[in-house]
Amino acid sequence: MTTNTADTSGPNANPTPAATLEFRHVQKVYPGSGQPAIQDLSLEICAGEICVLVGPSGCGKTTAMRMVNRMIDLSDGDILLDGRSVRDRAPAELRREIGYAIQQIGLFPHQTIAENITTVPKLLGWSKDRQRARVTELLELIGLDAEMASRYPAQLSGGQRQRVGVARALAADPPLMLMDEPFGAVDPIARARLQNEFLRLQAQLRKTIVFVTHDIDEAIKMGDKIAVLKTGGVLAQYATPAELLMYPADKFVEDFVGADRALKRLALQRVRDIDLWKAALVRVGEPVAQARAKLADADLPIAMLVDAENRPQGWLSDRAFTGERVTAEVRSPAEPVADLDDVLRDALSDLLSTETRYGAVLDARGAMAGVLSLEVIQHFLHAAPAEARSGAELVSE
Repeated sequence: MTTNTADTSGPNANPTPAATLEFRHVQKVYPGSGQPAIQDLSLEICAGEICVLVGPSGCGKTTAMRMVNRMIDLSDGDILLDGRSVRDRAPAELRREIGYAIQQIGLFPHQTIAENITTVPKLLGWSKDRQRARVTELLELIGLDAEMASRYPAQLSGGQRQRVGVARALAADPPLMLMDEPFGAVDPIARARLQNEFLRLQAQLRKTIVFVTHDIDEAIKMGDKIAVLKTGGVLAQYATPAELLMYPADKFVEDFVGADRALKRLALQRVRDIDLWKAALVRVGEPVAQARAKLADADLPIAMLVDAENRPQGWLSDRAFTGERVTAEVRSPAEPVADLDDVLRDALSDLLSTETRYGAVLDARGAMAGVLSLEVIQHFLHAAPAEARSGAELVSE
């Protein structure tokens, strides 16, 4: 497998297909150590999937990941990238074909953001025009303004630097990405936002990704498959998030996942995948009788004030219905607001901070798509395990 370095009509006109990755009886013993860091690790990662390696400190998850690009060499066994042994590849060549994002980010402080992003494309001999086009494309993809290209890392926030680190890993369009605690250095709010943004990005790009974390909640949210490692690099279970939550392989996995497995299932579900409540959507000046008829047909006792495009303006108070026509008497703002693609666990966290316990859900145009409530989420948690499995499959599609 080789990376296409020839110039094309665009920066990424011929995307590199995602790779398959296989660990075959991999073992790693460090010199002077009486115990293996990795013991007989065998697993297959399908093209376009995120495989999360998770486990307690010292379980060998980072060691396993670093053997893929030969930052650490195997003691025994083999790792196959698209069917070819990594042992047969020169380390420098191999690393240019594999994206790499880490917690410390590792941006070069003396280089601009554009120069950081194009580190690998330069090594691959891309023309300056192609490099500039790729920087523009990636900044848009990760949600940063084009003017950021000329700035230096110190001028960016922690979250922005993390985005640039991901862009740099994607710059040469690698068939495989290695991500070692990539969102671990930012605060919890920024971390959740970066996770959501990356999942939306992955839905477009479908890269094969090995993702390392110590956080089981992050593993459940991010992974198509999860490899739980015990101390000493022993594979305890390799399964989808839904299978892991419903059928832990042993006491170690059950304890590591935690007692709140039902709540963790919320990380497998998108807001769009559950039955939302219907709200009464009313406008200023609408006849009160008509608005009350909408309320009678809705699933909740308060109405949402919307504009001409059905964008939410706020929950109406009873005073809005005292005359013949609806007035703009807002009881509380239309918060929290969730998108249909948001993870249900994040939406619940926002919902619990509200007075009404109702959350407006918006479609891609910003219009009301429905209402999220605690009752809706309770219904999901009490659903059959088969429904949870189906939801997990929907999220990973």
